[in-house]
Amino acid sequence: MKNCLVLLLIFSCLTVTAQNPELFEEATTAYNDGKYANAIEHYLQILENGEHSAALYYNLGNCYYKSNQIAPSIYYYEKALLLSPGDKEIKNNLAYARQMTIDAIEPLPESGLTKIYNSIIGQFSFDQWAYAAVAFVVLFVLCYLAYFFLRLSSQKRIAFVSSMTSIIVAFICLGFAFIQKNNYNSNQPAIVFADECLVKSEPNNRSSEVFLLHEGTKVKVLDGLEDYKKIELADGKIGWVHQDEIRLLKDF
Repeated sequence: MKNCLVLLLIFSCLTVTAQNPELFEEATTAYNDGKYANAIEHYLQILENGEHSAALYYNLGNCYYKSNQIAPSIYYYEKALLLSPGDKEIKNNLAYARQMTIDAIEPLPESGLTKIYNSIIGQFSFDQWAYAAVAFVVLFVLCYLAYFFLRLSSQKRIAFVSSMTSIIVAFICLGFAFIQKNNYNSNQPAIVFADECLVKSEPNNRSSEVFLLHEGTKVKVLDGLEDYKKIELADGKIGWVHQDEIRLLKDF
């Protein structure tokens, strides 16, 4: 069943990336030839056509990383991670890109149970958890039907236990999907694109400077007022920045 779920997720990703195969192939060829600017142009054209995927954002992140453009590389790696949160290659490349940033921000400490919980639920996005729930519901139906049609008591017992296990796992996956969906809706991350970003105490030019950020730093947007956004760092610091100095990750 695990293999079927993996195949389902791979198929869904391939379906998205295959929406414009010619442009995608041209961009990949340009990337392999070291023509990163051309590759970026082709990938962005795919985005302009309203098509996106984790693979597309990941490749864009690679192009910008190879071009030594910190903020765009982190930005697109982060977008890829939103669609495929359990992808190790995306996480590894994002970690390399973050090493080029200037700001060293220590996140607030988490308890051991919180880390374990976040690591489990963060393996998939909310739609992937939902797909998993549907798959286990289908398995439940098949096992339950097998329970009625099988004759041997040992086989009926296995089918019954499998069906009950499948429906329990399905409800767990569905719960994770709702939790991930709520987290997704409540969290509004962004990346600093300005070389230097002066964080203000209030949403105006006259207010005092609270701290300084540099390109590539990830922030959380809490609120907005006119041309300013209220942001929070991973260490809990809060301030206001001009909206042109950051780019929201969830713009798709």
